[in-house]
Amino acid sequence: MTGAAGRVDVHQHIVPSFYRDLLAQAGIAEAGGRELPEWSAESALEVMDLLSTVTAIVSVSTPGTGFLTDPGEAADLARRLNDFSASLAAEHAGRFGYFATLPMPDAAASAVEAKRALDELGADGVTLLANNQGVYVGAGGQGELWHTLNDRGAVVFVHPADLPAPAVDGIPPFAADFLLDTTRAAYLLVRNGVVRTFPNIRFILSHAGGFVPYASHRMAVAIAGDTGRSPLDVLDDFRGLYYDTALSSSSAALPTLLAFARPGHVLFGSDWPFAPAIASQYFANGLDSGVDPGVLQDVNRTNAEILFPRLAGTPVRTPARPAPMRLRQAAQRAAARLVFKLVQPGTD
Repeated sequence: MTGAAGRVDVHQHIVPSFYRDLLAQAGIAEAGGRELPEWSAESALEVMDLLSTVTAIVSVSTPGTGFLTDPGEAADLARRLNDFSASLAAEHAGRFGYFATLPMPDAAASAVEAKRALDELGADGVTLLANNQGVYVGAGGQGELWHTLNDRGAVVFVHPADLPAPAVDGIPPFAADFLLDTTRAAYLLVRNGVVRTFPNIRFILSHAGGFVPYASHRMAVAIAGDTGRSPLDVLDDFRGLYYDTALSSSSAALPTLLAFARPGHVLFGSDWPFAPAIASQYFANGLDSGVDPGVLQDVNRTNAEILFPRLAGTPVRTPARPAPMRLRQAAQRAAARLVFKLVQPGTD
């Protein structure tokens, strides 16, 4: 890493063993077309040190509780996952926070668990999968949950799930469908007025918002034609969302994201362990070498401190002395080759 001490990672996942076992019992061995990775607190801390990350705010990725059709079982699993996450944060003070899992699409039960997680367990926010059993975040019937989150000024981490449609042969869902899933949720949150009606909720969109920064003007025209709103107002709503850099701080995507998002609304994300450590390094290096130092500090830490004020008191570690530029560039090229091999099995 290149002077990136003190990162706050808002996009890191946990896969507790009991959760993995439940998924296995349901015949689920992958998420988004990727095999469920191994996870432990110790391995998470090792990768965090590798990336100069002081604090990771962890979450449970897809399928969350959505593989359970019984609402009571889903609510029980959400509570169990949140109790586990709270214990993890307590056992490693300052290193971990967490976004609580909610048993969507049951908005009423999710409001109950959100109250418990935020008021009693000290969660940093909540996770909402973009769609839950085909019901999208931002659709109708979710008012009780929005009121609960708005009253608490909650942070909502929006993470993609498998699309409510069959995957296309040859296209792993994580490569393209995930980006569409997040974009659909963002579209509905803006189109249906959730972000304006509940202004105290701060939404973080995973993976640089999917297609949002790149398709925002096109979507704004569509929403304006559908609702009678000004396209500029619609664009302002999209710009006011928060975005993480997970798997997105490339030379193609990062400049667009920084140009589009409102200042202070871009946060560091790694997507570990679903993104292996070498991929997290590759994209973190792209961030370190792709922006000026002031912006880098904001993305790595300052913006997160504003969003999560408790982090402002977290000690910042002194980074190791950076390697010479030629060695860093060689490492980036090697990482790029490895990332390509990871996403294109069978290539040399």
